[in-house]
Amino acid sequence: MSTHHLGAAQPSPDDTADTADTPVLLDRREGPFGEVALRRRGAHFEIIANGTFLMDTSDGRSERLLISAALDSLDSPRGAHVLIGGLGVGFSLAEAAQDRRPGRITVVEREPAIIEWHTQGDALLAPFAGTGHTDPRTEIVNADLLDHLRTTENRYDALCLDIDNGPDWTVTESNDSLYSEAGLDLLEQTLADEGVLAVWSAAHSRTFEARLRARFARIEVIEIPVQVERGIPDVVYLSSRV
Repeated sequence: MSTHHLGAAQPSPDDTADTADTPVLLDRREGPFGEVALRRRGAHFEIIANGTFLMDTSDGRSERLLISAALDSLDSPRGAHVLIGGLGVGFSLAEAAQDRRPGRITVVEREPAIIEWHTQGDALLAPFAGTGHTDPRTEIVNADLLDHLRTTENRYDALCLDIDNGPDWTVTESNDSLYSEAGLDLLEQTLADEGVLAVWSAAHSRTFEARLRARFARIEVIEIPVQVERGIPDVVYLSSRV
């Protein structure tokens, strides 16, 4: 991995004279799963992985709802252990930290660069995580989610996953297995008996929804309108055994 520093990548005044729609590259790394980049577009930041847009800081409603809806679905959310799959720009962590119900918050992020953009140097993404990074309930784990699920001894009350653009649009091919029957087996093994699985997607996935309905007693599909021209709503799938 390269060791670029955010401060060294700041644009000159001439670079920022473009329109707000022109992205400015702040940092780019070769990480363990390919290239990951941080860009600024106007007042907002963007994360790009292997040339695929992942998320930006313009609208975090659906990422926040991923957490709040999962906690609201629990019969006994007080003291819940929440796993957040994917740190991203930090909206999900911010939502979990501002809620007093979770007892523990474990964030699993496989890209060291993303963690560093939150915690080192200028820490440009830290403000979007709210109080998450200083909350004593929070633990940031640098690991691939599948590896973490295979090795953890925890059983989570809420598994909140936002590591791809959805089951049908993964960042790397290795993530495909997470949404397969084998991946759902693994998720169920680490889910508490009365826990909830929440999965974020940039669009409906009929195949993945069918897999959920075949194994979980309760399924809720929540649509969140997005403020972009494509007009396709974000989706959060909530699943539980009871």
